[in-house]
Amino acid sequence: MDTIRQPYYLCGKPGFGSDFRPALSLQDGSVLAEVAYADAGVIETAIAAMHQAMPAMRTLSGIQRRTNCEKVYTGLFNRQEDFAQLIAREAGKPVKTARAEVARALTTFRLAMEESTRIVGQQLPVDIDERSRGYHCMVERVAAGPAVFITPFNFPLNLVAHKVAPALACGCPFLLKPSDRTALTALLLGELLTQTDLPPGAWSILPASVQHVHAMVGDPRVRIVSFTGSVKVGWELQAQAIGKRVLLELGSNSAVIVESDADITDAVSRIVPAAFSYAGQSCISVQRIYLHKKISKSATEQLVRQTLALRTGPPLDEHTDVACMIDVAAARRVEQWVNEAVAGGAKVLCGGRRDGALYIPTLLTHVPGHARLACEEVFGPVAIIEEYEDFSHALAQVNQSALGIHAGIFTRDLFKARQAFETLEVGGVVVNDAPTVRIDAMPYGGVKQSGLGREGVRYAIEHLTELKSLLVRYA
Repeated sequence: MDTIRQPYYLCGKPGFGSDFRPALSLQDGSVLAEVAYADAGVIETAIAAMHQAMPAMRTLSGIQRRTNCEKVYTGLFNRQEDFAQLIAREAGKPVKTARAEVARALTTFRLAMEESTRIVGQQLPVDIDERSRGYHCMVERVAAGPAVFITPFNFPLNLVAHKVAPALACGCPFLLKPSDRTALTALLLGELLTQTDLPPGAWSILPASVQHVHAMVGDPRVRIVSFTGSVKVGWELQAQAIGKRVLLELGSNSAVIVESDADITDAVSRIVPAAFSYAGQSCISVQRIYLHKKISKSATEQLVRQTLALRTGPPLDEHTDVACMIDVAAARRVEQWVNEAVAGGAKVLCGGRRDGALYIPTLLTHVPGHARLACEEVFGPVAIIEEYEDFSHALAQVNQSALGIHAGIFTRDLFKARQAFETLEVGGVVVNDAPTVRIDAMPYGGVKQSGLGREGVRYAIEHLTELKSLLVRYA
């Protein structure tokens, strides 16, 4: 049987070049398709077309922008299981988790539908002194210009949606460069985008080699760069994107604090999936667990018991909780980090072993503070447990990280919840749930080395648009 050749989308139309690369199934290693990769000439065409489409995009009415969002939403709604199965095969995400991602992407496009017709400006009184008597100012938000979006493998649909949906909502042309590992999911979304009525050249989805990313980011016609991925690559791109708006959603090593007054059973039931869902390959996966001394022993026993109860297996198995990592190299890296921590005195409570690309969900304690497991993003199914006695000290421990997207705290004490909010150096504090929780309408992003700006449809629209003032003299 011939292998399917999957086109890229150049200026909204399917196209093929001469470079095809296999997309492999993490279920069984089979070739899902041969994916067309863009070369420098194709990328130049896409950027030039975006630049030319900008005036037409700015003239789209609110109802036109809403209709385009709605067409994608409807197409995705009708093909939910197709997307879930593809995500499971391509990204190795357990299929029940993949379905949850599709549901979130639907929410993201629904939010874009709603926001597309309420991008508001301001009537600004400027007659503030004698010189400005008789003037009036109106301020509106307009699309800032062509955008380059770069997305990772771990949420191949919803992280794409968090860039594409706001762009559709505000009329911003874009070039999407998806992860090499999960290009098929982005290209399937491209099929839905062909049903929109966007101006010619307004969008392209182009799998491409890393060497071409620098040309995309550095092109003077590109006004916006939005990247989700590793800390190292994100800040390298930011340094290259001179004179552009840059939005970075990078890594973290999220911490959760469990106070002695918390509902321990509830806390554990939320922390375990937050640490190990999708093999911990999430930037806000729980990596550091701080337990108050009074409940540490009981909570640790429950954490270990529930972690051991997780079912590992192939991604398409309906009962699988934790499947393989994205590749063997990723699992070997996690294995190395765990072994380093153990050599430094850490104790493995459960897990701690690898089987090919599968790393068994692992809990450790007594991890040295200098170990990579403690101070860097593991991006794997590993969490460390530490005991504390003083709440302020626990907050200080969380803040020792150079990263900070979300942190969680379980407590019934309103004052401690507020203290955590005011003290923790993170983009968001989650009270009585794990820091892995992200509601797609909320502002989302990190501080310190974890990024710049905020996503969430409404907040991404602010990033993709700029203020434009109309000053009128009436007298």
